[in-house]
Amino acid sequence: MKLVKSLLLGSAAGLTVVAGAQAADLPVKKAAPVEYVRVCSAYGAGFFFIPGTDTCLRVSGRARFEATYSQGYSRTGSNGDLTGYRGLGRLNLDARTQTAYGTLRAFVRFELASRTGAYLKSGTQERIANAFAATGIDTFGRAQQYVNVDKAFIQFAGLTAGRAASFYDFYAHDFEIIGTSLGSDVASTNLLAYTATFGQGFSATISVEDPIFRKNPLFGTATAGNAASQFQVFTAQNNFTPVVAYNAAGAPIGEAFYNVDQRSRMPDFVGVLRYDAAWGSAQLSAAVHELTVGNASTVLTFGGAPIVNGTTATGVAVAPRIQNEYGWAVQGGVKFNLPFIAPGDALYLQGSYGEGAQIYTGYSQYIGTYTQSANNTQGGNFSTFFTDAAVNPLTGRMELSTSWTVVGSYLHYWTPELRSAFIGSYGEMTFGKTSRNLLGGLNFNGLGNPVNSPGAFLYSNALRDTSQIVAGASLIWSPVKDLDIGVEGLYNRVDIRGGGRVVDVNKAAVGPNTVAGLNAAGLPINSAGAVLPTTNYTDTFQVRMRVQRDF
Repeated sequence: MKLVKSLLLGSAAGLTVVAGAQAADLPVKKAAPVEYVRVCSAYGAGFFFIPGTDTCLRVSGRARFEATYSQGYSRTGSNGDLTGYRGLGRLNLDARTQTAYGTLRAFVRFELASRTGAYLKSGTQERIANAFAATGIDTFGRAQQYVNVDKAFIQFAGLTAGRAASFYDFYAHDFEIIGTSLGSDVASTNLLAYTATFGQGFSATISVEDPIFRKNPLFGTATAGNAASQFQVFTAQNNFTPVVAYNAAGAPIGEAFYNVDQRSRMPDFVGVLRYDAAWGSAQLSAAVHELTVGNASTVLTFGGAPIVNGTTATGVAVAPRIQNEYGWAVQGGVKFNLPFIAPGDALYLQGSYGEGAQIYTGYSQYIGTYTQSANNTQGGNFSTFFTDAAVNPLTGRMELSTSWTVVGSYLHYWTPELRSAFIGSYGEMTFGKTSRNLLGGLNFNGLGNPVNSPGAFLYSNALRDTSQIVAGASLIWSPVKDLDIGVEGLYNRVDIRGGGRVVDVNKAAVGPNTVAGLNAAGLPINSAGAVLPTTNYTDTFQVRMRVQRDF
């Protein structure tokens, strides 16, 4: 028995040795090395190396819910919503590579949102092609999908190229839940810029920027081909203004209608000087912006007959060529860090002035941009005008509007988790008196006359000089890092400057509210002879809240 057991054990051992020797002769296939994601500490927290490259990437984003309550006076048309809601998602991709010329950076930001109801459904965003509206019975004018490539730019050796925030801007509503104080804030535009740094915190930037995002409509007053010209008729790509046409002897014989929707011929030029230090920062900005129009599309005699081939019985009709003009704006701002009051406290002060460049001053920021006029709330007392220029109907020259704004914003931390922002802003808008009087106060065979009695134009809101206040405050709680739960309230008031008054369309809602003339006392009356109510201001308020998580 012992002999058998020994033989078996010996055989097993021999087989094991042989098998081991054969196995040693076989080729061994090595496992592929595992390439783990490595942390990139060169550019701050959150960056990692893209496997197989020397490029560092940071992925971040935002989820936000917003709700608002806005005062309203009307339920006609799409009006009547007092509340609005928005859900927003943001995705950021920040890629950086170290090169012999410095850091090469590419940054992309996508924003998607669903917006509904009062105020949060934004006409401004639709006009600039960042959103599309619903068409349903109950959703028309109330619901909107927002889709935007908010950022997509490259930075390299002082060069910035792509879609980015305008270099002109400074405060840009930094402390506000939704930026509505008066002041420039173009967060997404196409540009090519170069920034030079001089050490000790000084830098200078020259930026060539897309003019489309700074164009506010020129003032249009008439529909081409309509001798009984209606006042301030405006539709997309159909914004006409009348100019007197003359014969060879210089006598007025008709009127030419120019489409004053603007072309994109020259970029905007922006220059910036900036200083950054431990105490804060300061910036001085300047911009030049071209205003353009098309050629005359229709020419009529004063009697209303079309002029064929540019001739009439009294000679060749010559319409003045509306020359391009250049608007401009300047802005100065300073930010003070105030840690001696509380860690994180800061104060912004900013002022801007412009001619023919209203979006650069931001006077329309609260009420609505990329439109000639708008109410500050549903069913407001009157519309406020924001147009960059009006064409003088006698000379065919543009008269540029003037606007200026100032804003102050203070951020205070009550505790590390609780903070408030206090916002105050004021601005004024002024239009050329010659163009306003000629377009509305004169009547040469129907040209530019909006009412039956020229004197009634005294009570029109069109091209009226106005002043505006936007003020508010917020309270935001951050129980954990990168989570904000807050509420903000804002008040807006627009006043007619110069002591004048306009028809209060809110109180004149019953019966015709169009001015047909003046009574013996000089008061505006409608076609039925009823005196129309007037006012010299309109105001509104809104409250909004948000829950936001950044990651």
